[in-house]
Amino acid sequence: MALKAAGRTSLVDSVVEQLRTQLTDGEWAVGDRIPTEHELAQQLGVGRNTVREAVRVLVHAGLLESRQGNGTFVRSTADPAAVLRGVRHAGAADVLELRIALEAEAARLAAGRRDADDLRRLRDALTTLREEGDRDADADLAFHLALVGATHNAAFVEVYRFFSAQVHEVLVEALGDREMPPVDIDAHEALVAAVESGDQDAAEREARELLRVPMQAVTALTEQAK
Repeated sequence: MALKAAGRTSLVDSVVEQLRTQLTDGEWAVGDRIPTEHELAQQLGVGRNTVREAVRVLVHAGLLESRQGNGTFVRSTADPAAVLRGVRHAGAADVLELRIALEAEAARLAAGRRDADDLRRLRDALTTLREEGDRDADADLAFHLALVGATHNAAFVEVYRFFSAQVHEVLVEALGDREMPPVDIDAHEALVAAVESGDQDAAEREARELLRVPMQAVTALTEQAK
């Protein structure tokens, strides 16, 4: 697939999208070095500064990797932006189902791997949740991030950190002014107790129970909207 010369408007965005298409279409494989700034600028009919800025965007997105003195290489051909669009277009119930699956496994792993620091962070997050109020989204997110952190799985943590922000956006957009039920502090306490005990089955069960009421509320609210 040949690159097209970019127009004069939104040059950086245009170059970003064309390079993104090249990557997701498999024009370059993971590990390949892409053409130099000079070569890309000639193909696209834009300045090298425009190419440099577009490449920087794709490096930040995790698709490219710049290696000082060696050039720019393909890090991934899976576009995170496509995943983001898919999540945003999913229904609130679909997103919550995925969240339940992630957090149930996170709770199981956390119960088997948690250490003293993890338990302290979970207890601190629970205290903050109690003090800040049962509708404080930031306090609730901090608690669940502490839970996922106790898995000691870096990939899990990064995926959940990315996903959790999208969950909030999807729920806000889907539910509008309708309110979700308040955070169940006791259910959070039960989950922490299960993780602390090291009982993996109980931790998974409590994680699912914690999210059962929000799922029921979302299902009811979305049914009302039909």
